[in-house]
Amino acid sequence: MIGLMSGTSYDAVDAAAGDLRLDGDTLVLRPLGMVSAPYEEPLRAALAKAMPPAECGFEAVCRLDTGIGRAFAAAAVRADRELCAGRAELVASHGQTVYHWVADGRVRGTLQLGQPAWIAEATGLPVVADFRARDVAAGGQGAPLVSLFDLLWLRGRPGRPVALNIGGIANLTAPDGTAFDTGPGCALLDAAVREFSGGRLAYDADGALAARGRPDPRLLERLLAEPYYALPAPRTTGKELFHAGYLRSAGAFDGGRPEDVLATLALLTARTIADAVRSVGASEVIASGGGVRNPVLVRLLRELLDGIALRSSDALGLPAAAKEAYAFAVLGFLTVHGLAGTDPRSTGARRPSVLGSVTPGRDGFRMPAPAGCAPVRLVVAGAEGRDGSRTA
Repeated sequence: MIGLMSGTSYDAVDAAAGDLRLDGDTLVLRPLGMVSAPYEEPLRAALAKAMPPAECGFEAVCRLDTGIGRAFAAAAVRADRELCAGRAELVASHGQTVYHWVADGRVRGTLQLGQPAWIAEATGLPVVADFRARDVAAGGQGAPLVSLFDLLWLRGRPGRPVALNIGGIANLTAPDGTAFDTGPGCALLDAAVREFSGGRLAYDADGALAARGRPDPRLLERLLAEPYYALPAPRTTGKELFHAGYLRSAGAFDGGRPEDVLATLALLTARTIADAVRSVGASEVIASGGGVRNPVLVRLLRELLDGIALRSSDALGLPAAAKEAYAFAVLGFLTVHGLAGTDPRSTGARRPSVLGSVTPGRDGFRMPAPAGCAPVRLVVAGAEGRDGSRTA
């Protein structure tokens, strides 16, 4: 299996490869590693220009759907060659989320671009894609879709472990199935860096700018008044809400030192995550995503968690940068075996759903026999102590 993912930071395509098998009621994942390639700059610039709150026409959507599909296809070809020795059997592609339509607390629709036909043509393999729409059609939030993976993976771990992913948006999953987007992960930090640098910088590398600043209490108070944080779970959000215009309306760009604004946004992110973690009674937090590479954000989060253990998913055998790509590989595996990829407790859907649509490979596609039973746990085999990643 190859799992493909590009998150809400839309900076690169990650391709994680793994062997997957069902052993009774246990799903066994043996990670084979990850390759990652940044979007080419013209494509990333076009994507950034089209993202909310900008308006975008059908021509731009068509061009993006093709360009993203080809970028995902190149990542899949590379993963098959470098990680699978050309023996991959199936690709699962999350695509690139470009709009998540939320109204009155309900998700009405969701759109991921990256035409899977490009991936099938380039690799010759069948592709499972468009995972989120089915859960939305069943009344769910369509997110966080990593929740079932987290529930299976952390089942049996002592205490009350919570899985946390810090991407552009941060989300968590608790062992009782409660799952939701806590709010911004790196989205507001990245938006502020791009604004202050005139687009020259995409993010605050190693939190260096935020480390030189001091939080602004008045700006923090205005940002914490955001009504989203008081909504009950399940709840989801995206860059439709948390973007540069949102910061501008809050006065973040009204003359304050850039370092102080970034320090404030790092504290906002850590504070809203920590509040969410405490609200579900966590005994420990297993973190993944690009945000774990920001030492300022991680330090603030440790301080605010106040004794609740914070660990990287690397400590449990899953590279923090690759976890979401592995999660979608698992969801693709479940789909082709006729198994649901959602837990309604996490997304709020009326029922569990088998997710996605299948694009046949060069030789067509024959569904395997339906699995006898759904897995109740996931075990990561042979991954302890490995980094599992290579970067372009």
